[in-house]
Amino acid sequence: MLISIAFIFLFGLVFAKIAEKIHIPGLFGMILAGILIGPFGLNLLDDSILNISAELRKIALIIILMRAGLSLNLNDLYKIGRPAILMCFLPACFEIIGVVLLAPKLLGVTVSEAALIGATIAAVSPAVIVPKMIQLLEKGYGVSKGIPQLILAGASVDDVFVIVLFTAFIGLVKGTKITAASFYNIPISLVTGIFVGLAIGLLLTEFWKKFKMGNTKKLMLIFSIGFIMTYVEDIIPIPFASLLAIMFLGIGIKRGDEELSLELGRSVSQLWIVGEVVLFVLVGVTVNLKFAIAAGFAPVLLILVALIFRVTGVALSCLGTNFTTKEKIFTMIAYTPKATVQAAIGGIPLAMGLACGNMALTVAVLSILITAPLGAFLIEKTYQKFLVIEEGFHEYLA
Repeated sequence: MLISIAFIFLFGLVFAKIAEKIHIPGLFGMILAGILIGPFGLNLLDDSILNISAELRKIALIIILMRAGLSLNLNDLYKIGRPAILMCFLPACFEIIGVVLLAPKLLGVTVSEAALIGATIAAVSPAVIVPKMIQLLEKGYGVSKGIPQLILAGASVDDVFVIVLFTAFIGLVKGTKITAASFYNIPISLVTGIFVGLAIGLLLTEFWKKFKMGNTKKLMLIFSIGFIMTYVEDIIPIPFASLLAIMFLGIGIKRGDEELSLELGRSVSQLWIVGEVVLFVLVGVTVNLKFAIAAGFAPVLLILVALIFRVTGVALSCLGTNFTTKEKIFTMIAYTPKATVQAAIGGIPLAMGLACGNMALTVAVLSILITAPLGAFLIEKTYQKFLVIEEGFHEYLA
């Protein structure tokens, strides 16, 4: 296992550096490193690592969602209002509708299978988006209008919404009847996730005021609670969005103690340096290029057209805001990258023996390879041109 861990870090860091040298996002290099050393490439990783890769990816995701929560101000989300709510579900719904309309003709699947494939690729990637939006928060770009805050919050809820739909569509393809309860789970899981996370975050700040504890021990406690919440989500009968709860735990800490949240945020940022490499290399490990090559151009066309539907949903969500045209375009760009959710659920239909399993996995893989590097690249190249830096940040940057 130790040599596999060494390969993950060495190949991930080297390929990320090469990618940055040729002016493409480092995460693209990490994904390529994972493809190269994974079971569908040189097969350099031990089975012991592959068997726990899903858990390792989840740990990395917990780190970045905690970092997002510690950076977000809840008052900013209140100010954004309606667009923040619409961004949680409208773009994903539009993308799924696009896939349902096109996939039966392009891929030869049924309408129910198309809905499942649509849900497989409809979730946006917090692992790509969150670090970029935190960077904008720190530099002040778009902050005054709440643009990075809007994208951060929307992306986290978007994932929960899509995963619930994915579960419902699995039942539909298997012939199980979808009930209204399947969709009641969405608001229930969101509400419980927000309430539990926020409550724990506020309680922790009160606890630390009475019982002194070093920041390292505080982080150990926070992440232990985060790990427990992801475990609890799988065993309790009540719908509960654990990843959303983790982000709101960070928001609760920020609301209870602003200075402490800044200190913890800096420490979590250092952890993310490790988490980023682990996450994206292991995303690459799941990619089987043989499926992608064998499928031809049809899945690529499907993904590109589905993105048009997605950004249309983003544009409609932004109606009535005071965003300029450039700011709306940036928001549309920032809401396109896919990676972590697709890596996590893309292989489930195949593992369940569904007829559309191979195609669902192929589309998931291609959506990662196309949108993750492209989205990250476009965010990096456009934010300074399309967003206004908040007054007072000029001196900070100097």
